[in-house]
Amino acid sequence: MMTPEEYLDSLNDGRSVYIYGEKVKDVTRHHAFRNSAYSMSRLYAALHDPASRDLMTDIDPEGYRTHRYFMPSRSSEELLKARDAIAHWSRLTYGFMGRTPDYKAGFTATLKSDPHLYAPFHDNALHWYRQTARKVLFLNHVLVNPPVGRARDIADMRDIYLHVEKETDAGIIVRGAKMVATSAALSNATFVAQNSATHYQTGREEDFALCFILPMNAPNLKIMCRRSYEASALSPFDNPLSSRFDENDSVLIFDGVFVPWENVLIYRDIERARSFYSASGFLNRYPLQSGTRLAVKMDFICGLLAKVLESNGTDSFRGVRTRLADIVALRNLLWSLTESLCLNPETRKDGSVVPRLEAAATVRYFGTQMMSQLKPVFNTILGGSPIMQVSSWLDLGHPETKDLIDCYFQGTDQNAVDRLKLIKLLWDALGSEFGGRHELYEHNYAGNNEQVRLDMLRHCESSGVMAQCRSLVDACLSDYSPAGWTQPGWQFDGACRDLADPLNKGDGHAV
Repeated sequence: MMTPEEYLDSLNDGRSVYIYGEKVKDVTRHHAFRNSAYSMSRLYAALHDPASRDLMTDIDPEGYRTHRYFMPSRSSEELLKARDAIAHWSRLTYGFMGRTPDYKAGFTATLKSDPHLYAPFHDNALHWYRQTARKVLFLNHVLVNPPVGRARDIADMRDIYLHVEKETDAGIIVRGAKMVATSAALSNATFVAQNSATHYQTGREEDFALCFILPMNAPNLKIMCRRSYEASALSPFDNPLSSRFDENDSVLIFDGVFVPWENVLIYRDIERARSFYSASGFLNRYPLQSGTRLAVKMDFICGLLAKVLESNGTDSFRGVRTRLADIVALRNLLWSLTESLCLNPETRKDGSVVPRLEAAATVRYFGTQMMSQLKPVFNTILGGSPIMQVSSWLDLGHPETKDLIDCYFQGTDQNAVDRLKLIKLLWDALGSEFGGRHELYEHNYAGNNEQVRLDMLRHCESSGVMAQCRSLVDACLSDYSPAGWTQPGWQFDGACRDLADPLNKGDGHAV
């Protein structure tokens, strides 16, 4: 497994990262990425720390030590231990870095379980499993076509959408753009595929039906980054989250990029490109990571809300406490769902276990709703307190304002510095541009809102859940007919009641 130092060194590989009109020489030193890179390196430190190594890691059957979620699980107990490893990593970033290396491990571990799903590239699948598990490689992914020409056929967007341009004896050359590559500037490789909702036309759009893994320093691969919240941070006091946990989102431009055959998993195979998400087990596994990470984030948000309410002096108000309870209930729901994913898994043909698909889809469904449900609660019960703050930490030391701030910005049984520190943390989490990005991020984390819902419904239909629900209704319908009960026990004498008589005096029984 990479050490923190080896991880940081691995990022200095000649990759082409662009931000603010410059090509970044070293992301580990650039002011737009350096703290986020260091935050990631702390995850690798936890793998080797004697205090957390046994919690985080185990021995792969091939004999090397790796993160628990980077290899297939063989029992409910192993799934639970993997969840706890995910949670430990998430707590190191308070749940604010979602695409950490264990996210894509939800997919790469499945390469060991069923490599032949990618035949004739099954050897490639095993190779990439071993690469990612041995080193705990950090992969990002890009699945979505740019938001342009969505109403057109995929083939008509060849000038923009990623496709194979040329085939050679050594590999393929691809061209086009893909999004959203969260943490691309900080990861080792990118996993490239089409979105699961993509509809291809057989005989016309095979060039787009691709799946491959590519190192981030591949020639002609360009990483176009959005604005850096880390670079915009004023100080740790003013931006305690965005200054160190900004997993920058990027667009990847494949400007004639060569992909060796050994990196290819699916090539011009429409059916496999469309079905591998559910067939591989990725849709079963990734919600365990995403749900656990979000549960940790909800822990943080519950604690943050509780502390601000105490500072406001409103924490004992009945109405306020009921709204806090709403947020705590969402937190409890997520933790319960992640436990359910582990305790009632399904077994794959290699003997490994993964969460049941309908349960995983339910985590995916509720995960998209968390931020939209909790934000109105903060807006309702906190009033204007989140915006009663000074412009920056520098105001605290100005001789003309220091004493005034100490007096008028204090909290209930709390000095002004501690109160402002808390409020600025709240603002960075929920009110800042960084917070706004997280609201959008969580809402779209698992795909577009319709697809999330339709996938869950389809999984419940295919697994027999909906049939079970219908059969329960059918059982009830079979209990009676126009002539009366069809099963013994219940009573009905067949006579019509006098509905106009509220006491049903006709047969002597009170209603």
